[in-house]
Amino acid sequence: MYSVFLVDDEPIVLEGIRTKIDWESSGFTFAGEATDGEIALSMIHEIKPDILITDIKMPFMDGLQLASSIKKTQPWIKIIILSGHDEFDYAKKAISIGIEDYILKPFTSEEIISSLQKAAAQIDKERKQLSDITHMKEELKSSEKLIQKEFLNNLVHSAVDMSTVMQKSTEMGLDLISRYYKILISKIESKSGDLHEQEQACSLINSYSSSWEQTNTFFHHNNWLICICKGSAQNELEENIYRIAETIEHIVTQNNACTVITGIGKTVEHLSSISESYEDAKKIIQNHNLENQTRIISTDDIQINDDGSALLEFKEKDPMVERLKYAVKTDISAIIDESMSLINSNPGQFQFFASYILADLIFAVSKLIESFGGNIKEIKPEILQHSFIDSAVQNEELFIKELESILTFALEYRDSKITGKYGDVILKAKKYIDENYADQNTTLTTVAEVVCLSPNHFSTIFSQECKTTFIEYLTNVRIENAKRLMKQTDMKGYDIAYECGFSDPHYFSYIFKKNTGLSPREFKGSL
Repeated sequence: MYSVFLVDDEPIVLEGIRTKIDWESSGFTFAGEATDGEIALSMIHEIKPDILITDIKMPFMDGLQLASSIKKTQPWIKIIILSGHDEFDYAKKAISIGIEDYILKPFTSEEIISSLQKAAAQIDKERKQLSDITHMKEELKSSEKLIQKEFLNNLVHSAVDMSTVMQKSTEMGLDLISRYYKILISKIESKSGDLHEQEQACSLINSYSSSWEQTNTFFHHNNWLICICKGSAQNELEENIYRIAETIEHIVTQNNACTVITGIGKTVEHLSSISESYEDAKKIIQNHNLENQTRIISTDDIQINDDGSALLEFKEKDPMVERLKYAVKTDISAIIDESMSLINSNPGQFQFFASYILADLIFAVSKLIESFGGNIKEIKPEILQHSFIDSAVQNEELFIKELESILTFALEYRDSKITGKYGDVILKAKKYIDENYADQNTTLTTVAEVVCLSPNHFSTIFSQECKTTFIEYLTNVRIENAKRLMKQTDMKGYDIAYECGFSDPHYFSYIFKKNTGLSPREFKGSL
Protein backbone atom coordinates (compact mmCIF):
# COMPACT_ATOMS: atom_id res chain seq x y z
CA MET A 1 0.00 0.00 0.00
CA TYR A 2 1.20 3.50 -0.87
CA SER A 3 -0.10 6.44 1.18
CA VAL A 4 -1.41 9.51 -0.66
CA PHE A 5 -1.87 13.07 0.63
CA LEU A 6 -4.04 15.66 -1.21
CA VAL A 7 -3.70 19.46 -1.32
CA ASP A 8 -6.12 21.77 -3.15
CA ASP A 9 -7.85 25.02 -2.17
CA GLU A 10 -11.07 23.82 -3.82
CA PRO A 11 -12.96 21.47 -1.44
CA ILE A 12 -14.94 20.05 -4.36
CA VAL A 13 -11.73 18.83 -5.99
CA LEU A 14 -10.54 17.23 -2.75
CA GLU A 15 -13.90 15.55 -2.26
CA GLY A 16 -13.94 14.29 -5.82
CA ILE A 17 -10.52 12.63 -5.57
CA ARG A 18 -11.16 11.34 -2.07
CA THR A 19 -14.55 9.78 -2.75
CA LYS A 20 -14.34 8.64 -6.38
CA ILE A 21 -11.22 6.51 -6.01
CA ASP A 22 -11.46 3.06 -4.47
CA TRP A 23 -8.21 3.51 -2.60
CA GLU A 24 -7.63 0.04 -1.17
CA SER A 25 -8.54 -1.95 -4.26
CA SER A 26 -6.23 0.33 -6.25
CA GLY A 27 -3.34 -0.41 -3.87
CA PHE A 28 -3.29 2.99 -2.13
CA THR A 29 -4.38 4.49 1.19
CA PHE A 30 -5.75 7.99 1.72
CA ALA A 31 -3.45 9.66 4.28
CA GLY A 32 -5.06 13.10 4.61
CA GLU A 33 -5.71 16.44 2.95
CA ALA A 34 -5.23 20.19 3.32
CA THR A 35 -6.58 23.30 1.58
CA ASP A 36 -3.33 25.27 1.38
CA GLY A 37 0.39 24.61 1.15
CA GLU A 38 1.38 26.05 4.53
CA ILE A 39 -0.95 23.80 6.51
CA ALA A 40 -0.06 20.88 4.25
CA LEU A 41 3.67 21.29 4.91
CA SER A 42 3.40 20.70 8.66
CA MET A 43 0.96 17.80 8.16
CA ILE A 44 3.17 16.12 5.57
CA HIS A 45 6.13 16.49 7.90
CA GLU A 46 4.34 14.25 10.42
CA ILE A 47 2.39 11.92 8.13
CA LYS A 48 5.27 11.31 5.67
CA PRO A 49 3.16 10.00 2.76
CA ASP A 50 4.58 8.17 -0.25
CA ILE A 51 2.78 10.34 -2.82
CA LEU A 52 1.59 13.96 -2.78
CA ILE A 53 -1.10 15.25 -5.17
CA THR A 54 -1.23 19.05 -5.09
CA ASP A 55 -2.89 21.87 -6.97
CA ILE A 56 -0.43 24.29 -8.53
CA LYS A 57 -2.34 27.51 -7.76
CA MET A 58 -3.16 28.08 -4.07
CA PRO A 59 -3.05 30.99 -1.60
CA PHE A 60 -0.20 31.44 0.93
CA MET A 61 2.05 28.72 -0.56
CA ASP A 62 1.44 27.40 -4.05
CA GLY A 63 1.97 23.85 -5.27
CA LEU A 64 5.42 24.48 -6.73
CA GLN A 65 6.67 26.11 -3.51
CA LEU A 66 5.23 23.21 -1.52
CA ALA A 67 6.80 20.67 -3.89
CA SER A 68 10.17 22.39 -3.67
CA SER A 69 10.10 22.37 0.15
CA ILE A 70 9.02 18.71 0.27
CA LYS A 71 11.76 17.60 -2.11
CA LYS A 72 14.38 19.18 0.16
CA THR A 73 13.15 17.55 3.35
CA GLN A 74 11.46 14.32 2.24
CA PRO A 75 12.95 13.54 -1.18
CA TRP A 76 11.34 10.08 -1.41
CA ILE A 77 7.83 11.59 -1.75
CA LYS A 78 6.54 11.40 -5.31
CA ILE A 79 4.66 14.54 -6.36
CA ILE A 80 1.81 14.87 -8.85
CA ILE A 81 0.79 18.40 -9.85
CA LEU A 82 -2.80 19.36 -10.74
CA SER A 83 -3.28 22.46 -12.85
CA GLY A 84 -5.96 24.32 -14.77
CA HIS A 85 -3.23 26.23 -16.58
CA ASP A 86 -1.83 24.64 -19.72
CA GLU A 87 1.31 26.74 -19.61
CA PHE A 88 4.74 25.51 -20.57
CA ASP A 89 6.50 27.64 -17.93
CA TYR A 90 4.68 25.82 -15.12
CA ALA A 91 5.56 22.45 -16.62
CA LYS A 92 9.20 23.46 -17.03
CA LYS A 93 9.47 24.58 -13.42
CA ALA A 94 7.68 21.46 -12.18
CA ILE A 95 10.10 19.24 -14.08
CA SER A 96 13.11 21.12 -12.65
CA ILE A 97 11.83 20.50 -9.11
CA GLY A 98 11.48 16.78 -9.78
CA ILE A 99 7.71 16.38 -10.19
CA GLU A 100 6.61 12.88 -11.21
CA ASP A 101 3.51 13.89 -13.19
CA TYR A 102 1.55 16.95 -14.33
CA ILE A 103 -2.24 16.56 -14.81
CA LEU A 104 -4.48 19.19 -16.37
CA LYS A 105 -7.93 19.98 -14.97
CA PRO A 106 -10.56 18.74 -15.56
CA PHE A 107 -9.39 15.17 -15.06
CA THR A 108 -10.97 11.77 -14.50
CA SER A 109 -10.45 9.32 -11.65
CA GLU A 110 -8.86 6.97 -14.21
CA GLU A 111 -6.21 9.61 -14.97
CA ILE A 112 -5.48 10.02 -11.27
CA ILE A 113 -5.18 6.25 -10.72
CA SER A 114 -2.93 5.92 -13.78
CA SER A 115 -0.68 8.69 -12.45
CA LEU A 116 -0.62 7.11 -8.98
CA GLN A 117 0.36 3.76 -10.48
CA LYS A 118 3.25 5.37 -12.37
CA ALA A 119 4.43 7.02 -9.14
CA ALA A 120 4.13 3.68 -7.29
CA ALA A 121 6.19 1.93 -9.97
CA GLN A 122 8.86 4.62 -9.59
CA ILE A 123 8.84 4.13 -5.79
CA ASP A 124 9.34 0.39 -6.24
CA LYS A 125 12.16 0.94 -8.70
CA GLU A 126 13.94 3.44 -6.42
CA ARG A 127 13.54 1.27 -3.34
CA LYS A 128 15.17 -1.61 -5.19
CA GLN A 129 17.99 0.61 -6.40
CA LEU A 130 18.46 2.31 -3.04
CA SER A 131 18.61 -0.96 -1.17
CA ASP A 132 21.31 -2.29 -3.49
CA ILE A 133 23.94 -3.00 -0.84
CA THR A 134 26.60 -3.81 -3.41
CA HIS A 135 26.26 -0.33 -4.90
CA MET A 136 26.60 1.25 -1.47
CA LYS A 137 29.69 -0.79 -0.63
CA GLU A 138 31.33 0.09 -3.93
CA GLU A 139 30.56 3.76 -3.40
CA LEU A 140 31.93 3.73 0.13
CA LYS A 141 35.08 2.01 -1.09
CA SER A 142 35.80 4.60 -3.77
CA SER A 143 39.02 6.43 -3.03
CA GLU A 144 37.31 9.84 -2.98
CA LYS A 145 34.70 8.67 -0.48
CA LEU A 146 37.29 6.99 1.72
CA ILE A 147 39.47 10.11 1.78
CA GLN A 148 36.46 12.30 2.64
CA LYS A 149 35.30 9.86 5.34
CA GLU A 150 38.76 9.78 6.93
CA PHE A 151 38.96 13.58 6.86
CA LEU A 152 35.52 14.07 8.47
CA ASN A 153 36.24 11.34 11.03
CA ASN A 154 39.47 13.09 12.01
CA LEU A 155 37.58 16.39 12.22
CA VAL A 156 34.99 15.16 14.74
CA HIS A 157 37.73 13.46 16.78
CA SER A 158 39.93 16.61 16.82
CA ALA A 159 42.70 14.63 15.12
CA VAL A 160 43.56 17.38 12.63
CA ASP A 161 44.57 21.03 13.11
CA MET A 162 42.35 23.83 11.81
CA SER A 163 44.76 25.09 9.14
CA THR A 164 44.80 21.59 7.63
CA VAL A 165 41.00 21.41 7.92
CA MET A 166 40.60 24.61 5.91
CA GLN A 167 43.06 23.52 3.26
CA LYS A 168 41.73 19.98 2.81
CA SER A 169 38.06 20.98 2.91
CA THR A 170 38.72 23.43 0.06
CA GLU A 171 40.56 20.75 -1.91
CA MET A 172 37.65 18.32 -1.47
CA GLY A 173 34.98 20.91 -2.25
CA LEU A 174 33.47 20.74 1.25
CA ASP A 175 31.92 23.95 2.57
CA LEU A 176 32.40 23.73 6.35
CA ILE A 177 32.28 27.43 7.20
CA SER A 178 29.28 28.44 9.31
CA ARG A 179 28.18 30.27 12.45
CA TYR A 180 26.95 27.22 14.40
CA TYR A 181 27.54 23.46 14.34
CA LYS A 182 25.83 20.38 15.78
CA ILE A 183 26.65 16.68 15.52
CA LEU A 184 24.00 13.99 15.04
CA ILE A 185 24.79 10.28 15.39
CA SER A 186 22.29 7.58 14.42
CA LYS A 187 22.97 3.97 15.36
CA ILE A 188 21.01 1.57 13.13
CA GLU A 189 20.41 -2.00 14.30
CA SER A 190 18.37 -4.98 13.14
CA LYS A 191 15.85 -6.18 15.72
CA SER A 192 16.65 -9.80 14.90
CA GLY A 193 20.39 -9.35 14.45
CA ASP A 194 20.09 -9.84 10.67
CA LEU A 195 23.03 -7.90 9.21
CA HIS A 196 21.44 -7.91 5.75
CA GLU A 197 18.44 -5.92 7.06
CA GLN A 198 20.79 -3.53 8.84
CA GLU A 199 22.89 -3.01 5.70
CA GLN A 200 19.75 -2.38 3.62
CA ALA A 201 18.60 0.36 6.02
CA CYS A 202 22.07 1.94 6.00
CA SER A 203 22.12 1.79 2.20
CA LEU A 204 18.80 3.63 1.99
CA ILE A 205 20.02 6.36 4.34
CA ASN A 206 23.30 6.66 2.46
CA SER A 207 21.39 7.24 -0.79
CA TYR A 208 19.13 9.95 0.63
CA SER A 209 21.72 11.74 2.77
CA SER A 210 23.33 13.57 -0.18
CA SER A 211 20.16 15.69 -0.52
CA TRP A 212 20.29 17.02 3.07
CA GLU A 213 21.17 20.70 3.07
CA GLN A 214 23.92 22.15 5.29
CA THR A 215 25.02 18.63 6.23
CA ASN A 216 28.02 16.38 5.65
CA THR A 217 27.62 12.69 6.45
CA PHE A 218 29.69 9.52 6.71
CA PHE A 219 29.31 6.05 8.19
CA HIS A 220 31.41 4.88 11.14
CA HIS A 221 31.47 1.32 12.60
CA ASN A 222 29.34 0.29 9.56
CA ASN A 223 26.05 1.21 11.27
CA TRP A 224 26.79 4.60 12.86
CA LEU A 225 25.72 7.51 10.67
CA ILE A 226 27.59 10.69 11.61
CA CYS A 227 26.04 13.98 10.45
CA ILE A 228 27.91 17.27 10.72
CA CYS A 229 25.16 19.89 10.56
CA LYS A 230 25.71 23.62 10.29
CA GLY A 231 23.57 26.75 10.20
CA SER A 232 23.73 30.52 10.27
CA ALA A 233 21.20 30.69 13.13
CA GLN A 234 20.62 28.38 16.10
CA ASN A 235 16.88 27.96 15.44
CA GLU A 236 17.57 27.17 11.77
CA LEU A 237 20.17 24.58 12.81
CA GLU A 238 17.85 22.98 15.36
CA GLU A 239 14.99 22.78 12.85
CA ASN A 240 17.24 21.16 10.26
CA ILE A 241 18.80 18.62 12.61
CA TYR A 242 15.45 17.41 13.97
CA ARG A 243 14.11 17.17 10.42
CA ILE A 244 17.09 14.98 9.53
CA ALA A 245 16.65 12.88 12.70
CA GLU A 246 12.99 12.23 11.90
CA THR A 247 13.83 11.48 8.25
CA ILE A 248 16.40 8.89 9.37
CA GLU A 249 13.85 7.37 11.76
CA HIS A 250 11.23 7.17 9.00
CA ILE A 251 13.61 5.54 6.50
CA VAL A 252 14.98 2.99 8.99
CA THR A 253 11.63 1.94 10.45
CA GLN A 254 9.67 1.66 7.18
CA ASN A 255 9.82 -2.14 7.13
CA ASN A 256 9.78 -2.53 10.93
CA ALA A 257 12.91 -4.73 10.80
CA CYS A 258 15.34 -2.20 12.27
CA THR A 259 15.55 0.36 15.06
CA VAL A 260 17.57 3.55 15.29
CA ILE A 261 18.82 5.50 18.29
CA THR A 262 19.75 9.08 17.39
CA GLY A 263 21.88 11.24 19.66
CA ILE A 264 22.15 15.00 19.07
CA GLY A 265 25.11 16.85 20.57
CA LYS A 266 25.22 20.40 21.88
CA THR A 267 25.53 23.44 19.62
CA VAL A 268 29.07 24.81 19.23
CA GLU A 269 30.20 28.05 17.63
CA HIS A 270 33.57 27.01 16.26
CA LEU A 271 34.62 24.23 13.93
CA SER A 272 37.50 23.52 16.30
CA SER A 273 34.91 22.70 19.03
CA ILE A 274 32.95 20.24 16.94
CA SER A 275 34.45 17.30 18.81
CA GLU A 276 32.60 18.47 21.95
CA SER A 277 29.26 18.08 20.18
CA TYR A 278 30.41 14.72 18.82
CA GLU A 279 31.34 13.46 22.29
CA ASP A 280 27.93 14.49 23.63
CA ALA A 281 26.11 12.62 20.87
CA LYS A 282 28.39 9.58 21.23
CA LYS A 283 27.75 9.34 24.98
CA ILE A 284 24.01 9.29 24.33
CA ILE A 285 24.43 6.47 21.79
CA GLN A 286 26.78 4.44 23.98
CA ASN A 287 24.84 4.75 27.20
CA HIS A 288 21.21 4.38 26.15
CA ASN A 289 20.68 0.64 26.00
CA LEU A 290 17.15 0.78 24.60
CA GLU A 291 16.81 -2.69 23.10
CA ASN A 292 14.50 -2.78 20.05
CA GLN A 293 13.38 0.81 20.65
CA THR A 294 13.66 3.83 18.38
CA ARG A 295 14.41 7.16 20.02
CA ILE A 296 15.72 10.65 19.26
CA ILE A 297 17.59 12.08 22.26
CA SER A 298 19.29 15.46 22.40
CA THR A 299 21.76 16.92 24.85
CA ASP A 300 19.28 19.79 25.13
CA ASP A 301 16.59 17.35 26.28
CA ILE A 302 18.61 16.49 29.38
CA GLN A 303 19.69 20.02 30.22
CA ILE A 304 17.89 20.61 33.47
CA ASN A 305 19.29 23.47 35.50
CA ASP A 306 17.94 26.97 35.03
CA ASP A 307 21.49 28.31 34.84
CA GLY A 308 22.01 26.35 31.63
CA SER A 309 24.42 23.77 33.02
CA ALA A 310 23.92 20.37 31.43
CA LEU A 311 23.78 16.86 32.73
CA LEU A 312 26.56 16.07 30.28
CA GLU A 313 28.91 18.64 31.77
CA PHE A 314 29.80 17.53 35.28
CA LYS A 315 33.14 18.85 36.45
CA GLU A 316 33.61 15.69 38.45
CA LYS A 317 34.58 12.81 36.21
CA ASP A 318 33.63 10.06 38.63
CA PRO A 319 33.00 6.97 36.45
CA MET A 320 29.83 6.10 38.36
CA VAL A 321 28.46 9.62 37.94
CA GLU A 322 29.04 9.34 34.21
CA ARG A 323 27.35 5.96 34.12
CA LEU A 324 24.28 7.05 36.05
CA LYS A 325 23.59 9.84 33.57
CA TYR A 326 22.46 7.34 30.97
CA ALA A 327 21.88 4.02 32.75
CA VAL A 328 18.53 2.26 32.41
CA LYS A 329 16.96 -0.04 34.98
CA THR A 330 18.18 -3.12 33.15
CA ASP A 331 21.74 -1.93 33.89
CA ILE A 332 21.24 -2.21 37.66
CA SER A 333 21.97 -5.93 37.78
CA ALA A 334 25.13 -5.41 35.69
CA ILE A 335 26.41 -2.73 38.11
CA ILE A 336 25.71 -5.01 41.08
CA ASP A 337 27.43 -7.97 39.37
CA GLU A 338 30.51 -5.84 38.67
CA SER A 339 30.59 -4.73 42.32
CA MET A 340 30.35 -8.30 43.56
CA SER A 341 33.02 -9.41 41.12
CA LEU A 342 35.42 -6.85 42.58
CA ILE A 343 34.61 -7.96 46.12
CA ASN A 344 34.93 -11.67 45.31
CA SER A 345 38.32 -11.12 43.71
CA ASN A 346 39.52 -10.02 47.16
CA PRO A 347 38.47 -12.86 49.47
CA GLY A 348 38.29 -12.16 53.18
CA GLN A 349 37.84 -8.39 52.72
CA PHE A 350 34.10 -8.18 52.04
CA GLN A 351 33.25 -5.38 54.48
CA PHE A 352 36.20 -3.21 53.43
CA PHE A 353 35.48 -3.32 49.70
CA ALA A 354 31.68 -3.29 50.13
CA SER A 355 31.98 -0.11 52.26
CA TYR A 356 34.17 1.50 49.63
CA ILE A 357 31.79 0.62 46.77
CA LEU A 358 28.71 1.78 48.69
CA ALA A 359 30.32 5.08 49.68
CA ASP A 360 31.37 5.70 46.08
CA LEU A 361 27.82 5.00 44.87
CA ILE A 362 26.30 7.34 47.47
CA PHE A 363 28.69 10.09 46.37
CA ALA A 364 27.75 9.56 42.71
CA VAL A 365 24.04 9.60 43.50
CA SER A 366 24.39 12.82 45.49
CA LYS A 367 26.13 14.46 42.51
CA LEU A 368 23.39 13.24 40.20
CA ILE A 369 20.72 14.69 42.50
CA GLU A 370 22.59 18.02 42.65
CA SER A 371 22.68 18.23 38.85
CA PHE A 372 18.89 18.34 38.89
CA GLY A 373 18.80 21.04 41.55
CA GLY A 374 18.06 18.61 44.38
CA ASN A 375 19.78 18.06 47.73
CA ILE A 376 20.48 14.52 48.87
CA LYS A 377 20.42 15.72 52.50
CA GLU A 378 16.78 16.67 52.07
CA ILE A 379 15.62 13.91 49.70
CA LYS A 380 17.31 10.82 51.14
CA PRO A 381 19.35 11.82 54.23
CA GLU A 382 19.43 8.32 55.76
CA ILE A 383 22.00 7.04 53.26
CA LEU A 384 24.50 9.71 54.39
CA GLN A 385 24.75 8.23 57.88
CA HIS A 386 27.80 6.12 58.76
CA SER A 387 25.43 3.74 60.48
CA PHE A 388 23.69 3.10 57.15
CA ILE A 389 26.89 1.86 55.51
CA ASP A 390 27.92 -0.12 58.58
CA SER A 391 24.55 -1.86 58.59
CA ALA A 392 24.45 -2.45 54.82
CA VAL A 393 27.77 -4.31 54.69
CA GLN A 394 26.99 -6.83 57.41
CA ASN A 395 26.36 -9.53 54.83
CA GLU A 396 26.20 -10.03 51.07
CA GLU A 397 22.40 -10.34 50.82
CA LEU A 398 21.77 -7.05 52.64
CA PHE A 399 24.52 -5.29 50.68
CA ILE A 400 23.02 -6.31 47.32
CA LYS A 401 19.55 -5.26 48.49
CA GLU A 402 20.79 -1.77 49.46
CA LEU A 403 22.76 -1.35 46.22
CA GLU A 404 19.66 -2.19 44.21
CA SER A 405 17.52 0.17 46.31
CA ILE A 406 19.90 3.14 45.89
CA LEU A 407 20.39 2.57 42.14
CA THR A 408 16.63 2.27 41.58
CA PHE A 409 16.02 5.45 43.56
CA ALA A 410 18.69 7.35 41.57
CA LEU A 411 17.37 6.34 38.15
CA GLU A 412 13.74 7.00 39.08
CA TYR A 413 14.63 10.43 40.43
CA ARG A 414 16.63 11.25 37.29
CA ASP A 415 13.87 10.02 34.96
CA SER A 416 11.19 11.98 36.83
CA LYS A 417 13.18 15.17 36.33
CA ILE A 418 13.95 14.52 32.67
CA THR A 419 10.30 13.78 31.94
CA GLY A 420 9.38 16.85 33.96
CA LYS A 421 11.48 19.03 31.69
CA TYR A 422 8.98 18.51 28.90
CA GLY A 423 5.99 17.80 31.10
CA ASP A 424 5.22 21.53 31.22
CA VAL A 425 5.69 21.81 27.46
CA ILE A 426 3.24 18.98 26.78
CA LEU A 427 0.69 20.35 29.26
CA LYS A 428 0.91 23.81 27.70
CA ALA A 429 0.53 22.36 24.20
CA LYS A 430 -2.47 20.24 25.17
CA LYS A 431 -4.10 23.21 26.93
CA TYR A 432 -3.64 25.33 23.79
CA ILE A 433 -5.12 22.57 21.62
CA ASP A 434 -8.11 22.19 23.96
CA GLU A 435 -8.76 25.92 23.71
CA ASN A 436 -8.08 26.32 19.97
CA TYR A 437 -9.00 23.04 18.28
CA ALA A 438 -11.92 24.83 16.55
CA ASP A 439 -9.49 27.13 14.73
CA GLN A 440 -8.55 25.64 11.35
CA ASN A 441 -5.18 27.38 11.64
CA THR A 442 -4.20 25.33 14.72
CA THR A 443 -1.28 23.34 13.33
CA LEU A 444 1.98 21.79 14.45
CA THR A 445 3.74 25.06 13.59
CA THR A 446 1.40 27.34 15.55
CA VAL A 447 1.47 25.13 18.66
CA ALA A 448 5.26 24.82 18.46
CA GLU A 449 5.46 28.62 18.51
CA VAL A 450 3.31 28.70 21.66
CA VAL A 451 5.68 26.35 23.52
CA CYS A 452 8.80 28.08 22.10
CA LEU A 453 10.24 25.07 20.26
CA SER A 454 10.99 24.56 16.60
CA PRO A 455 8.24 22.55 14.83
CA ASN A 456 10.51 19.54 14.23
CA HIS A 457 11.80 19.49 17.81
CA PHE A 458 8.28 19.85 19.17
CA SER A 459 7.02 17.08 16.87
CA THR A 460 9.71 14.71 18.18
CA ILE A 461 9.11 15.58 21.84
CA PHE A 462 5.33 15.33 21.51
CA SER A 463 5.32 11.93 19.79
CA GLN A 464 7.88 10.45 22.20
CA GLU A 465 6.22 11.79 25.35
CA CYS A 466 2.60 11.21 24.29
CA LYS A 467 3.08 7.99 22.26
CA THR A 468 1.06 9.51 19.42
CA THR A 469 1.75 12.09 16.73
CA PHE A 470 0.58 15.69 17.02
CA ILE A 471 -1.79 15.25 14.05
CA GLU A 472 -3.37 12.15 15.59
CA TYR A 473 -3.82 13.91 18.94
CA LEU A 474 -5.35 17.05 17.40
CA THR A 475 -7.68 14.95 15.22
CA ASN A 476 -8.79 12.92 18.23
CA VAL A 477 -9.57 16.10 20.22
CA ARG A 478 -11.65 17.41 17.31
CA ILE A 479 -13.52 14.10 16.91
CA GLU A 480 -14.24 13.82 20.65
CA ASN A 481 -15.66 17.36 20.67
CA ALA A 482 -17.74 16.53 17.61
CA LYS A 483 -19.18 13.55 19.49
CA ARG A 484 -19.95 15.82 22.44
CA LEU A 485 -21.81 18.30 20.22
CA MET A 486 -23.80 15.48 18.62
CA LYS A 487 -24.87 14.22 22.04
CA GLN A 488 -25.64 17.60 23.61
CA THR A 489 -27.00 19.72 20.72
CA ASP A 490 -29.18 19.59 17.63
CA MET A 491 -26.51 21.20 15.44
CA LYS A 492 -26.30 20.11 11.81
CA GLY A 493 -23.36 17.96 10.72
CA TYR A 494 -21.74 20.68 8.60
CA ASP A 495 -21.98 23.16 11.50
CA ILE A 496 -20.33 20.65 13.83
CA ALA A 497 -17.57 20.15 11.26
CA TYR A 498 -16.75 23.87 11.16
CA GLU A 499 -17.17 24.20 14.93
CA CYS A 500 -14.53 21.49 15.47
CA GLY A 501 -11.89 22.89 13.14
CA PHE A 502 -12.60 21.03 9.90
CA SER A 503 -12.58 23.15 6.74
CA ASP A 504 -14.75 20.73 4.77
CA PRO A 505 -17.84 18.84 6.06
CA HIS A 506 -17.18 15.97 3.64
CA TYR A 507 -13.64 15.51 4.93
CA PHE A 508 -15.01 15.66 8.47
CA SER A 509 -17.39 12.81 7.64
CA TYR A 510 -14.55 10.77 6.17
CA ILE A 511 -12.25 11.31 9.19
CA PHE A 512 -15.10 10.70 11.65
CA LYS A 513 -15.91 7.33 10.10
CA LYS A 514 -12.23 6.42 9.81
CA ASN A 515 -11.78 7.08 13.54
CA THR A 516 -15.07 5.74 14.93
CA GLY A 517 -16.24 3.21 12.36
CA LEU A 518 -19.51 5.14 11.99
CA SER A 519 -20.55 8.07 9.84
CA PRO A 520 -21.71 11.18 11.76
CA ARG A 521 -25.31 10.32 10.77
CA GLU A 522 -24.94 6.73 12.03
CA PHE A 523 -23.33 7.92 15.26
CA LYS A 524 -26.13 10.42 15.85
CA GLY A 525 -28.72 7.73 15.18
CA SER A 526 -27.14 5.38 17.73
CA LEU A 527 -27.54 7.85 20.59
